[in-house]
Amino acid sequence: MELVYASLILHSIKQPVSEENIKKIMQAAGATPDGAKIKALVAALEGVNIDEAMKQAVMAQAAPAAPVAEAKKEEEKKDEQAQEQAVAGLGSLFG
Repeated sequence: MELVYASLILHSIKQPVSEENIKKIMQAAGATPDGAKIKALVAALEGVNIDEAMKQAVMAQAAPAAPVAEAKKEEEKKDEQAQEQAVAGLGSLFG
């Protein structure tokens, strides 16, 4: 995860996301850089529009919120209906 953070730092300060730059950040943070993992990350990020990928990630996290809210409203309606039925049932006992 630290390597991803390092690449985001580089991206945010408009520096190239390169093996050398990531190693520098890791060393500055007191971590031991793993060359193989850094190489794999740089290769995976090659050609990726980081800004667009971050927007999609934010949208993907926000999207499930609507169905959850809808399900919660439906659950509340069912609870209200159950309470109304219970009250009606009790009323019939004394009717």
